[in-house]
Amino acid sequence: MRSPVTGIILLLLLLLALIVGYSSVFTVQQTEQALVVRFGKPVDVATAPGLHFKAPFIDTVIPVDKRILDLENPAQEVIASDQKRLVVDAFARYKIKDALQFYQSVGTIQAANLQLATLLNSALRRVLGEVTLIQVVRDQREALMQRIRAQLDHEANNYGIQVIDVRIRRADLPDQNSQAVYQRMKTERQREAAEFRAQGRQKAQEIRSNADREATVIVAEANSKAEQIRGEGDAERNRLFAEAYGKDADFFAFYRSMAAYETSLKSNDTRFLLRPDSDFFRFFGGATGKTAPAAPGTPAKP
Repeated sequence: MRSPVTGIILLLLLLLALIVGYSSVFTVQQTEQALVVRFGKPVDVATAPGLHFKAPFIDTVIPVDKRILDLENPAQEVIASDQKRLVVDAFARYKIKDALQFYQSVGTIQAANLQLATLLNSALRRVLGEVTLIQVVRDQREALMQRIRAQLDHEANNYGIQVIDVRIRRADLPDQNSQAVYQRMKTERQREAAEFRAQGRQKAQEIRSNADREATVIVAEANSKAEQIRGEGDAERNRLFAEAYGKDADFFAFYRSMAAYETSLKSNDTRFLLRPDSDFFRFFGGATGKTAPAAPGTPAKP
């Protein structure tokens, strides 16, 4: 029969075995890799996910993320080759490709972010300082981002880091420069608008002058044609009157007198300062227009 002491010893041995076994294994997740450190010195790197072994109690496991990480860089002011100041907001994506080199150079992701931010700012200033504002904003933006990524990746390789991508989120003029450019553009557009309005007024004046000149010419030609036609009509009328007068002088005199009566007797005022025996009233006494013989005893006209 076993003694209680033997049972306790076996239980302690089993517990010790469990503790030693538990401390001699570790698990690597699919999103990470593990660095095994012994007394501060790295001894192994586990990159495959699953269960791994290490020396119990003396080895320390440091997990290292192997996913793609983001580096957010605050906006920086950069001077382009044409001396234009730009506010550039960029970010990068990277991953740790060598856990041992990463641990020996920077140690943590926070320290890596600080180091990469410094390298990214330097790459931005070098690359963008060689090109103009238009090339950064419009013409060569994609090519410039590739150049910045290549330079940053070359420098980050010393830290066991691979740079996947670098993007320029925003590249604008500073606020004070933007206001000055906007004001200059506004002034230029106002000058162009004033020039266009002046040209429009000049063109309108030319059109009105041409129209007035053409109208004057047309009216003058119309008046000339009207006067010509009126003259021809008057000539024809006079010819007819002359022809009628030549055929019957008495009828012509009668017609002229009737026309004179019609014209002079239109208004209500029919007062005339004429002698009753004036030639104007010669058809009042008879259709022939001859003066009636005077009554006996009436003195003759002087």
